[in-house]
Amino acid sequence: MKLTRRAMLRDGMLIVSAGMVMPSIFTRGVASAKAMTLEGSSFSQSASDRTLIVVQMAGGNDGLNTVIPFTDSLYRQMRPTIAIPEASVLQLDGRLGLHPNLAPLKKLWDAGHLAVVEGAGYPNSSLSHFQAMDIWQTLDMSGNGSEGWLGKLVSGWVDQDGHPFKALNIGAQTAQALSSISSPVPSLTNTKSYRLGTDPADQDGGKGRLQALMKLYNSYPKTSPYAALLDATALDAQDGSRQLHTADMQYRPSVTYPKNSFGAGLQVLSEAIVQGLGLRVGYITLGGFDTHANQKETHDALMKALADGLSAFYTDLTNHGKADNVVVLTWSEFGRRVQENGSQGTDHGTAAPMFVLGNSVSKGIYGEPPGLNNLDNNGNLKYTTDFRSVYATVLDRWLGASSKDVLGGSFGGQNFLPHP
Repeated sequence: MKLTRRAMLRDGMLIVSAGMVMPSIFTRGVASAKAMTLEGSSFSQSASDRTLIVVQMAGGNDGLNTVIPFTDSLYRQMRPTIAIPEASVLQLDGRLGLHPNLAPLKKLWDAGHLAVVEGAGYPNSSLSHFQAMDIWQTLDMSGNGSEGWLGKLVSGWVDQDGHPFKALNIGAQTAQALSSISSPVPSLTNTKSYRLGTDPADQDGGKGRLQALMKLYNSYPKTSPYAALLDATALDAQDGSRQLHTADMQYRPSVTYPKNSFGAGLQVLSEAIVQGLGLRVGYITLGGFDTHANQKETHDALMKALADGLSAFYTDLTNHGKADNVVVLTWSEFGRRVQENGSQGTDHGTAAPMFVLGNSVSKGIYGEPPGLNNLDNNGNLKYTTDFRSVYATVLDRWLGASSKDVLGGSFGGQNFLPHP
């Protein structure tokens, strides 16, 4: 059988079969480790204890009902049934406010730890979920990318210094943003699921299967790409299972997380940070934002899930003395159309806001406001802030990496984080 990376690391379980054939992508990726130095400067060394948490709001979040231009008459004119009542808006300034269910994020704003980036997007925006997600995650503007921007970043970090959790994806399937041709990133839904997988017929708890794997990669020279891949995957899964089990025994959350998958996933990320597992990049997805019909109830619930989860996460880190080390970044593949549709929902749109939160974040509204009176031919907002400038900012100013190397070009930056 052919063995894909997804098959090798599914929910943290290593799957071993005889007669496996390695895909050529691993030959290319492992054999030719990139010479890019992402942690070469003195600043990048000092940034080595910093963590970036990326939250994907999958489905296309309605940015206009998230960060609301409550003083713009066109907003209510074009959304006669789904516009948020002005009296309910949590005002940030004299122009913008938050959805009422984002009250926990408003508290972070008031404390000076939340930034809003307006009008995030890119040229010739795609209205296809899959193509738009590909563009945001791989930066391939054709929508046919193969390596994620975070995967490219962490390929130089994963497996170093005995830290298999330098990057961690929460979910059953690794996000495309973390895909890498040289380093698999562990994915899990909960701490109990991360283990070496065994066959129910095994009588020795999987020890024989693991030994068979070791014989397999030891049969190749150490310079062999297959051996390197199997080495990294097997040992990381084995060592990671042990580390995570130990951390799980010791970690005590200081707050009660929301009883949903998003809250549970954020608790896992907090555990990895609090217990010192070496996490540099964490990734989690909150889905359900494709609100074509009867949007209000669904979007209200999603706003509450987002805010309650992030607030619990931030408070937990604060209580454990780790909040200074973490920045959270949110994104969605596109916003929604300005005008509501006939089903009391919104169709696929373009530009939308991003949130950045953390103790090191400079509170404020960044980017330029997209005009509701200056829409494109499809009735969509024209983007005003290249999302790649947001990525560049967290790379250059937070993680100590070279955004030019990771992103494949220079895209400027935003000032929600200070210069190092």
